Order: sequence, then C-alpha cells, then structure tokens
Amino acid sequence: MNKISYKILVFLIVCGVSQLKMNAQEVDFSFQDSSLSIEKRVDILVSQMTLEEKVGQLVNSAPAIDRLNVPDYDWWNEALHGIARNGKATIFPQGIGLGATFDPELAKRVASAISDEARAKYAVSQSMGNHSKYAGLTFWTPNVNIFRDPRWGRGQETYGEDPFLMSKMGVAFVSGLQGDNPNYLKTAACAKHFAVHSGPESIRHTFNAEPNKQDLYETYFPAFEALVKEGKVEGVMAAYNAVYGKPAAASPYLLKEVLRDTWGFDGYITSDCGAIGGITYKMKYVKTPVEAAAIALKAGTNLNCGNTYKHVTEALEKGLITEELINNRTKQLFKTRFRLGMFDKDNKNPYLKLGVEEIHSDEHIQLALETAEKSIVLLKNKNNLLPLPKDIKIPYLTGPFANSADMLMGSYYGVSSNMVTILEGVADVVSLGTSLNYRSGALPFHKNINPKNYAPIVAGDSDVTICVVGLTADREGEEVDAIASQDIGDKVDLKLPENQIHYIKELAKNKKGPIVLVVASGSPISLVDVEDDCDAILQIWYPGEQGGAAVANVLFGNVSPSGHLPITFPKSIAQLPAYDDYSMQGRTYKYMKEEPMFPFGFGLTYSTTEFKNITLNKEKLKSKDELNVQVEVTNTGNFDIDEVAQLYISPLVNTDNLPLTSLKGFKRISLKKGETKTVEFKVLANELKVINSEGEKVWRKGDYKVIVGNSSPSALSERLGAATPQSENFRLR
Repeated sequence: MNKISYKILVFLIVCGVSQLKMNAQEVDFSFQDSSLSIEKRVDILVSQMTLEEKVGQLVNSAPAIDRLNVPDYDWWNEALHGIARNGKATIFPQGIGLGATFDPELAKRVASAISDEARAKYAVSQSMGNHSKYAGLTFWTPNVNIFRDPRWGRGQETYGEDPFLMSKMGVAFVSGLQGDNPNYLKTAACAKHFAVHSGPESIRHTFNAEPNKQDLYETYFPAFEALVKEGKVEGVMAAYNAVYGKPAAASPYLLKEVLRDTWGFDGYITSDCGAIGGITYKMKYVKTPVEAAAIALKAGTNLNCGNTYKHVTEALEKGLITEELINNRTKQLFKTRFRLGMFDKDNKNPYLKLGVEEIHSDEHIQLALETAEKSIVLLKNKNNLLPLPKDIKIPYLTGPFANSADMLMGSYYGVSSNMVTILEGVADVVSLGTSLNYRSGALPFHKNINPKNYAPIVAGDSDVTICVVGLTADREGEEVDAIASQDIGDKVDLKLPENQIHYIKELAKNKKGPIVLVVASGSPISLVDVEDDCDAILQIWYPGEQGGAAVANVLFGNVSPSGHLPITFPKSIAQLPAYDDYSMQGRTYKYMKEEPMFPFGFGLTYSTTEFKNITLNKEKLKSKDELNVQVEVTNTGNFDIDEVAQLYISPLVNTDNLPLTSLKGFKRISLKKGETKTVEFKVLANELKVINSEGEKVWRKGDYKVIVGNSSPSALSERLGAATPQSENFRLR
C-alpha cells in the first residue's frame, strides 16, 4: 500500500468513527427510561428507525439494530405444557389432560411454574448469547380452538370440546404465564389459532370455514373473547385457514372488527408459520407475495412467522400500503417487548430474580405429579376392582406403552431427565414381596412379526393383568409431526390400532385374574371392541414426565382418580358429521343426540357421591338477575376423594337450535369419607343469555332446567355410575 492510499484509508476510518460518534450522540435513548409510559417509549424508539429497520422487525426472527441498542429477537416460542423445544424443563400433562382436571386454579399454578422456568432459562440463554428460536419469552400458547371433532390430531393441545370449560381453563393459564405484576409481563401468552380452526390437518392451509353466526358466537369465539377481555392475553395468532372467504391472517373482520374494535384487544397479532406466504402459494387468494404481505399488514397482522414481510418495502413502493401503517404495526410489537422489560436499564422487574433453581425444581416435579393424578379419568371399575392391593402377589404389567417414555409427552414437549414410565411407577409402589412381571407383548401400531408371542400366556399365571395401550403424538398430532399417522396427523377412525385390539383379546382369552386397561391418548378412543374384556379402564391422556408415578398412585390407591372427560367419547365415527363440516349440529355433548360410549364430564372415583337439596334463589328471573344455585354434595363411600360438581342449563322447549344443554359452572371440591359440603354456583345474567341465529346474545324468555351432578346430564351417565343429578326448573321472563 502506498502512502497516498494509506492516508486515504486513515481518513476514511477517522470519518467513519466520527460519523459513528455523531450517530450515537443523535440517538435519543430516553426510551430506556422506565418511568415514561410504554406508548411514549415506543414512539421514541420507533420514530428513530429507518424504513428498512422497521420492516426487519415485522418477522419472527427480528434482527438487531445495533445503533439503537435493540438486540435481535425471535418471537417463536412454545410452552403448551412446559417449555418446549428448548432443553431441560418440567413436562406437565398435555393440554387435554389439564382440561380433564376441571381445575382452573391448578391450570394457573402449572402455567406459573412454566413461566418461572421460562424467565430463568431466558436469563441463562441471554447470558450465553443464545437468542435463537424457542429461547425467548413470547409463547404461542395456549391453543383454545374447540375440540369439535375427535379425529383432529391437534385436539390434544386444547382443553376440550366445551367453550365454557375452555374459557375458564384458558384464562387461568394465561394468568399464570403472564403473571400479576401491574408493570411487567412475566412472559407473553398467545391465544391461537384465530379462528374456526380444528382440522382436517390435510387441508388446514386451504379450507374456507363458513359457520353460521350462531355457531361462531356460541362455540368458536367465546374462548378467544374471554382470553382477550378477562385474561388480557398479549398475543393472538391468526389461523392458516380462511373464514368467510378471507384468509384469517388477512381478515379485517376477524382482526379489526372483532378483535380490536369489539373486544378491545391491545396486543400483537402474529400469523401462523408460513400462513402469509400461503395466501399466495396455497390459497391462491392473491397473485404475488407482495400483495399477500400488503393485505395481511393492512388487515392487522403485526408479525409474520415466516419471511413474506420482506416484501413490505416493495408493497410500499407500489402504493399498496403506507409507511404510517408500517409504523403502527411495528409499534405494537415493541409494546410487547417493553411490557416484558426488555429495554429497561434498572432492576425494577421482579421477574429478573427468578434463577436457575426454578428449572425442573422439586416443587415443579411434584406439581407435574399432582396434575397428572388429577387428570386421570376412571371410566370403568367393575365390582370395585380398583384400587389394587399393593401386596398383590403376581401383578402383570404389559402392553406397548407400559414402559414408554415417549407416550408420556404428547406434542410440543420439552426435555426432562426424570421421565417416570408406568413400569417404573408401579415397581416403586407395589410391595417388595410381589412378583411383578413385565412384557411389552405388542408393538405400538403394527402387528408382531414373530408369531411366537408368549406375552398373552403370562396373563394365565397372574392375579391381575394391567395392559397399557393407546396412541402417541407420532400417531395423532400436527401434520408435520405425526409421522405414524395415516391421515397427516388426524385419525381415520376412533378405534385402537388393530394389533392392540388383538393383543387385548389374547390376554382376555388366557387370563387368570381381571384385566385393567390403561389407555393413553390425546383424544377419544372407542373401546367398543374391548370394553367387555376389561374389568377396569383408566384414561390417562399424555400425562407428562411423572405420568408413570401418577398412574401407579391411582392404580394402587394412594390417590383416588378425580379427572372428568373434557370431551365426549363417541362409539364410532358413524355417530359424527363429516369431518370438514364446521356446523356444530350433531357434535359434542351440546348438540349430539346419539348415545356415545362415554359422556362429557363423566369420571368415577373410588367412592360414591350423592347430590341433594338443590335450591335456587329465584324461580323467575328478569334480564338483570343472576341465578344462585346451592346443592349439598356428600361423599357416601369409604375413600377420601376430589369430586367435580358440574352445573348445566337446558331449555325445556328448544325451537331455536339452542344447545341441548350447556355447562355453566363447575367446582372441584375435596371430600373426606362421610363429609358433606354445600356448593354454591352463581350464574350471571349475561351467562343466562343465548346466542340467536344472527350471532347476537339475547335474553330468551321461557322455561329452563338447571341440573347439578358429576357428569353431563343423561341416562347413560347414571348407568355408568355417575351420581343421580339434582335439578330444578326456572323461568326467564
């Protein structure tokens, strides 16, 4: 290098340094002042961004803006039943299992434990420079789509088929994730997938849902509305599908008219991953990704999970959008990051104190066990076979999932160093003098290759055979994950795999003692083919890392089962409408007229429960009155139990396509043997209104019945062993 070139280089470096210093002096860093309002801080920050910088923030993997001290951040994180895809974390029972607890307070505790771990993991990740996907604080959880059809593989992520149950559990979960500090979010929850989204998985990117307004406002909207209005959820994810002809991520009706204007939502809206690109490439709704980016941004989608928003600048140049719109969408995203405390220079954020001791703590492991125990549903208990004595001489544990850790996890799972299989759980509970035997006996989803299978013969030497069957997230789940599914994540029927049915039949043919069937799944399984062969049946869902210990504690009487079905178990798909039909007629306990195998809300305990002396505050109510219901609940058996008292309301005359009956209240209570408690329900006047054909909530005069019991009201419930419900009529006038 000659002297002239060297001088020029030095000059350029000096100029560059001077320019950097000047830029640093020009930046207004007062947006780091936590005493200012979030709106003011966001305005100060975003007003200093270039167009390119703002556009860069509109995708999930947002780059750093070094000159403004804005670090890179990836919005995509999951925490369905524990922090997912991000290393060690406590694995709680899958969402459907949490729904089976009918316990919002428990849901809040679980979510609070998850967010404690999230804060601790975030701090560690930040300290080591890990800003990757799944290492942040914006969780795309919970899934509050209605589990309207038991074939849907992702139904396991939800809390069930009832909008009232979904709302109560979802609001509680959001509260636990987001915390209760008035100034800071612990983490940011996100209600997904908005809206009218529950399969089929095979057409989720292209189908157009057109429910009638009654179904929309009675079934598909309530949980989202509750999470926005009551839960103050920070995020909402737009679904892949179209609603009334417009892609959800580009629907002004959904995102502006309903979400922002009617419900008052003040959080960020994200697309599902790849959905904005899908507006062009899959739905063919517009011709170019530039147009797709423009219509999604205009409709209200702040964040693109994907990269189609890289075309936002071109959309601006073509006059399809304005820079003011880009500013507004960017500001909404930074509101969330400020609420999480990401730009505060002081230590006022109380969640910064959460340390690594929170991650997979003993307390959280115990909570996972408690939740799993409370989620297990006892469906059958012939001659009070269960609980089994711990000193039973020769118990036989068998089945494809008796020693499976994979079965415990469900979809969207974390990683734990403490997975307890059912075999491990049983071995830890039974007497040391028992001759516990184990053979898997059957492959999960395919018939055995070797025809010489001795496992069924062992049942002939055993005092009891405990057979663990069912599904895993490989068989049912999201289209991209359920690698053993025959229908891209969904189920083609409701039965167990044929080889499992055959194995149960072989056990029954050879058995000496009774058979206890333990069923793992995230959805209803029809047991029509095997129910008569089994003396007791437990539904355990995907019970999390402590699932094996929980099942053992229930089987051998350390705790009484107390879960209740959050979804109807039909006998077969012949009882269901077409899967791609989004009308609710014939679906769920609210509209299904055929008798299922097991009804919504059903679940036995090791005791018996009596409901008596129901009283109402009024027999006639006006439009501003609330309904107060009291009922006495007595544990008439010999075990201490938890019971779930459930209140339903049914119209005596139904001429307006109203639900046949609707859950309007539930309470989990603890009852010692012989104990009586008075349970009180308050049903607000707004909850007594019904949805008419126009989607309006109206006061419908007429006669109604209130029913309180421990299952949805039906003759089937009582035949299966549910308590006789108490009921009274009342009139709305």
